[in-house]
Amino acid sequence: MASLPASVPANEQANPSDHIPVPQKIGYGLGSFMDMWGQWLYNTFAFQVFNVFLFVPTHWISTLLMVNRLWDAVTDPLFGWLSDNTRSRWGRRRPYILIGGLLTGLSMPFLYAVDQGWSNVHYITYMAISSAIYIMFTSSFIMAWTGIGMEMTPDYNERTKLMAVRNAIQKMPELAMFFAAQFTTLAAWDGANLGNVVERVTLLFTSTDAWGKGEEPNILLGAQVYSVILGSIIAVSAIAMFFLLKERYYKNIVARKQEKLPIVDTIFKAIACKPFRSLLVMVLAYGLGTSMVGILGYYNTLYYVCQGDLALGAAWNFKMGIAGMVFGFCGIPFYTMISKWFGKRHAMTLVLIMAIGAFIGDWWFYNPNYPWMQLLACGCVAFTGAGFWTIYHSLLTDVIDYDELETGKRREGSFSACQSWISKVGMALGAGASGYILTFTGFDAELKGAQTAETILWIRIMLSSVPVVFLIGAVIAIIKFPLSKEKMHELRDNLEAMRGKV
Repeated sequence: MASLPASVPANEQANPSDHIPVPQKIGYGLGSFMDMWGQWLYNTFAFQVFNVFLFVPTHWISTLLMVNRLWDAVTDPLFGWLSDNTRSRWGRRRPYILIGGLLTGLSMPFLYAVDQGWSNVHYITYMAISSAIYIMFTSSFIMAWTGIGMEMTPDYNERTKLMAVRNAIQKMPELAMFFAAQFTTLAAWDGANLGNVVERVTLLFTSTDAWGKGEEPNILLGAQVYSVILGSIIAVSAIAMFFLLKERYYKNIVARKQEKLPIVDTIFKAIACKPFRSLLVMVLAYGLGTSMVGILGYYNTLYYVCQGDLALGAAWNFKMGIAGMVFGFCGIPFYTMISKWFGKRHAMTLVLIMAIGAFIGDWWFYNPNYPWMQLLACGCVAFTGAGFWTIYHSLLTDVIDYDELETGKRREGSFSACQSWISKVGMALGAGASGYILTFTGFDAELKGAQTAETILWIRIMLSSVPVVFLIGAVIAIIKFPLSKEKMHELRDNLEAMRGKV
């Protein structure tokens, strides 16, 4: 085994000044409410509301989601650049966290402010306009939030611990996302409309029957109420984050010594960083593979395991969310420990190999004779997903240090924007392909539970095979990533010799 550099303590404990106080870790973790609901809830509700309930064609919706991700790829670099170049008494990140979070929370309900009886053209036009405005608000928050997470500590292992706390807190909004479909199919929404919505919401607090399975629920109204609840939580979280978070590098490095960066640095100069390119290939492959079949898991539950019963499928979807939360919680300390023992690169390789096994296992986990096995399907994917995002964001922070040594600049916003741009292009292509994949299987929403056996077979085949191909590419990319555990200890010594400790 190679020996560590002499400057690295044998126990590898962070210096006291490197530790992130618990309130700041929690404050950073609160951003996951916005990350999950602000960015990903719409992808679920778009199909649940506009396809399953309003019968907008799936390929129309998936094309819109693809365009949304491409629009994301424009707004993210813009707000990443603005975040890097802002100079204010409140720092360069925190103002965007506050304003972006408030605007996102307040505007979320307007994504579903439609009514039954519109034409498909009217629905898709409204979706395009409302989501385009909404995405600008989410970008302003996400870019600042990701950037501030990269500057909270210079310690190799403390960075992974920070991301572990973030992902642990993230399990709560993840659970709410899984509950979203069930919430819209509750008995409270049977015969509900805007005229009696206050009465129906009151029933949720006064009657257990309201939480039962709906017969003909108004899914649209359920989504509208749910988005009001989640949007309010996002707005409150943004206010709390503004007061809890601190910007470590701002006063000593950025405000005093660093000139403002041209917008071209946001993309092209970030891509010039060699370790960053390896990381981008990995996250692109992971995002493509998982997003192309992301919606197939829901349709597999709904139309294969539950035979088209919307309420039953939504109930199982919520149970799978609970399983995902439990397995995800277990995955965080497991991969954090693997990362500490063997380094992040080896830990990520293990994550991806186990993810391949999880998706292959979906062929057996989705079984109408044993519906409880779906819990393993979601649980195994969540176990590896928690590890992936914990380690990925920690690796990204290491890349920032590498770039600072090469260029003498802290460009967290630029790298946040660039990685977001690449990953969202991949997810855009995946989201766009998902609807066409579903159409290819022969799925027809108007048939409800009477889907053909051939359709169900193709849904199962695609769900278990497509991600595996892309995950193999992700494994190859992370093997080529050059920033090992030992390399990062050496790199930190060189950085502090160059510009001092922060």
